[in-house]
Amino acid sequence: MDGILALWPYAAAALDVVVSAIASAHAVIHKRDSRAAVGWVGLIWLAPIAGTLLYLWLGINRIERKARSLRTQRPHPGPPEDMRECSAEALSSACGPQGAHLASLAKLVGDVTRWPLVAGNRVVPLENGDEAYPAMLQAIEGASRSITLCTYIFNYDRAGRRFLAALARAAKRGVAVRVLVDDVGARYGWPPIPWTTRRAGFPIVAFMHTLIPWRFRYSNLRLHRKIMVVDGTIGFTGGMNISEGNCLEFGARHSVRDLHFRVAGPIAYQLQAVFAEDWDFATGEVLEGEPWFSEAPADGPAVARGIPDGPDDDFEKLRLTIHGAIACARDSVIIFTPYFLPDASLITALNVAAMRGVGVDIVLPEANNLKMVKWASTALLWQLLERGCRVWLSPPPFDHTKLVLVDGAWTLFGSANWDPRSLRLNFEFNVECYDRALAASLTARCRSVIARARPVGMADVDGRPLPIKLRDGVARLFSPYL
Repeated sequence: MDGILALWPYAAAALDVVVSAIASAHAVIHKRDSRAAVGWVGLIWLAPIAGTLLYLWLGINRIERKARSLRTQRPHPGPPEDMRECSAEALSSACGPQGAHLASLAKLVGDVTRWPLVAGNRVVPLENGDEAYPAMLQAIEGASRSITLCTYIFNYDRAGRRFLAALARAAKRGVAVRVLVDDVGARYGWPPIPWTTRRAGFPIVAFMHTLIPWRFRYSNLRLHRKIMVVDGTIGFTGGMNISEGNCLEFGARHSVRDLHFRVAGPIAYQLQAVFAEDWDFATGEVLEGEPWFSEAPADGPAVARGIPDGPDDDFEKLRLTIHGAIACARDSVIIFTPYFLPDASLITALNVAAMRGVGVDIVLPEANNLKMVKWASTALLWQLLERGCRVWLSPPPFDHTKLVLVDGAWTLFGSANWDPRSLRLNFEFNVECYDRALAASLTARCRSVIARARPVGMADVDGRPLPIKLRDGVARLFSPYL
């Protein structure tokens, strides 16, 4: 027995070496980003056992295998046979003469997403929950066939209870209702919305149940999309969660400014198709045909396309779209995002645009709800400022708006932030829109925010005390995981 006990430390060390080698080999083979591979391999070997366990927990994309398995049984929902790419004339009319060069961007995004660019859409911006929630609730009250809703956060507060009541009334009228909430986001409020299923009278499903701690904001592979579709013809999407903090009327302690969008027209089919795929993944129930999908007649001047993005078959579609938009820009790029941690390639793209003479304005919130992200973001701003990009800090309350405008003709809105979590690790949904009138109205809104914002210069970045610089620099080292 004593001999066996004496050999135990050597056996444990040998086992740790074998397990670490296997985990390292997996990271080297499967991680697309060499920096992520190096980081994980270093952690695995420098933190024996703990590093391997962290890699098993956070580093392996288990959902990709499961998603692809499901799709071999049920293929991606494609566009209906009569949904064809809009004509070059329709795109040219939407962009105007000054936006003719954006046709190349439309081609790129079409090749990336394999979804058609569709004409005849009406896109209406809705500011804060004060405008968005009443419009969404009105649509729910008017529903006659179906309602689908997915979101990251759905709090059981004054705003959330209004939605639950309206959805319950719709279900009692015979409307088919399906609600999908991310399992982490659902636990931001109490009680978690999926727990209210029995009282609701319609299914509320948590996406990818996890045992991670409550309110853990840095979990991977989350459903971050915000989509609601009513009767298959009217949709709502953007970056807004369902929480009373989004309504300034409630006077919540931590108020949030945000922008959401009501869409009507053929684009609604694409929103519904993305929801149906997520619902199928989470529940195994296939939503097809009536009452979920309906032919949406042309309703406005906007030419639009949905861009789903995630760590599965939709990997990096949004990143390629953003790169294409920056490369096409001739006059202006305006970016609103609450979390700004671009990688080296996006920083280079923005710098090259600024050096070509494009006005690049990046608007970030002065007050941020994620301190580590704020610190890491501050640490990289000098790389943009030194090449001529302009950075602005919008005044409180916290601005959660996610928006990109290019040359006053192209708009990108949706759920994704400019950080690795959105662009690599979470399931997101954005919409690209070609509409000069919409872009003009949003540009005016952005300029009004910039007029009240505080500019950030090199002197501000360089003038930080040394301890603050060190804090921000250390936070930046964790950028791939924030």
